[in-house]
Amino acid sequence: MPNSGASQIGNVDLVKQLNSAAVYGLIDQHGPISRIQVAELSQLAPASVTKITRQLLERGLIKEVEQQASTGGRRAISIISETRPFHTVAVRLGRKDATIGLFDLSSKIVAELSYPLTAKTQHSLQQQLFTIIEQFIAQQAKITRELIAISVILPGLVDPENGDVRYMPHIDIKHWPLADELQKHFSLASFVGHDIRSLALAEYYFGASSDCSDSLLVRIHRGAGAGLIINENIFVGRKGNTVEIGHIQVDPLGERCDCGHFGCLETVVSNPAIEKRVKQLLQAGHPSHLSIEHCSMNDICTAANNGDPLACEVLKHAALTLGKVIASTINLFTPQKVIIAGEITAAETILFPIIQRCIDTQTLNAFGENLPVVSSQLGNRSAIGAFALVKRAMLNGKLLQHLLDDEKKPQARSHY
Repeated sequence: MPNSGASQIGNVDLVKQLNSAAVYGLIDQHGPISRIQVAELSQLAPASVTKITRQLLERGLIKEVEQQASTGGRRAISIISETRPFHTVAVRLGRKDATIGLFDLSSKIVAELSYPLTAKTQHSLQQQLFTIIEQFIAQQAKITRELIAISVILPGLVDPENGDVRYMPHIDIKHWPLADELQKHFSLASFVGHDIRSLALAEYYFGASSDCSDSLLVRIHRGAGAGLIINENIFVGRKGNTVEIGHIQVDPLGERCDCGHFGCLETVVSNPAIEKRVKQLLQAGHPSHLSIEHCSMNDICTAANNGDPLACEVLKHAALTLGKVIASTINLFTPQKVIIAGEITAAETILFPIIQRCIDTQTLNAFGENLPVVSSQLGNRSAIGAFALVKRAMLNGKLLQHLLDDEKKPQARSHY
């Protein structure tokens, strides 16, 4: 027989979490704001809002500021979120290095360091990761106030239900319950996510897509990845991974991809693929101001911006290939904005008109009309994606409720 008592307690706890999140979210996003305004916008009873704000004040998560102008009667006190006393360790785990940042709750980065990675196995990678996190925390101890969470993002496949890492492109993964291991080792709320999808979430919270509820982020780096925001939430499938545009076949007779198939998008549109193509043309004798020794993505973009014909031709071909895939993705998901991230955006004046033309000619008018293509506003802040997972946990109430409860038991985790 179902335990109705436990179910009712669970429902009460969920309502408590959601109500606290609604109040905190309004204060965080619209502050300075009065309690009366919070009650009106949240549609919660004024007494409930008063109780929740009292808890938030006692925990130091919000604070009262100057009084608002009176509209008749007693003047209302404004409240805003308090972000500086709370810190998060956010990690971008790459193939060859890890970037670790210390963020406060406003998304301000207080410190950031990069560490080389030499690990070749899952076990050694976890050991090295935990060691550098410990080193970073120790190094930042003097400027860290209350550390509330650790978040890690990485390339590969992450189980959305339990936070296990299923696959990484450069490490043989058997079963890596990374979120569990982080929580046990550091005794902090732990979050694990996919790097590009979390970057799309960061772009929604802090960057170019903050003005729309549906957006597509495409990042070109060592591969080609995408993240999709639908109705203000990361779009994921049952297995936690969607919109893998890097492995859409664009050339059936193309080169073999790391995934084992042939002619994937990232064999044409990725930093290594573009750099390789330029070197091949240079070796074949095509004229250019570029050289084999100086042929990085930054070099190629600079040369293209200066009118170098070889660099322009290679980037235009990449843009055309990428534009076709983006257009197909738009027909499937109808975003309001497309954001491009990566070093390649240094040549956006060459790339974006071609991508825009593909959208104009290869999507339904209702989907592609007046659809902007813009550069990421987050620049090289690679760890910001990891912090976005913590921000989401504050706004949906999971981490927020833990901070309010000050539970002594192991802290809750959140994944996607």
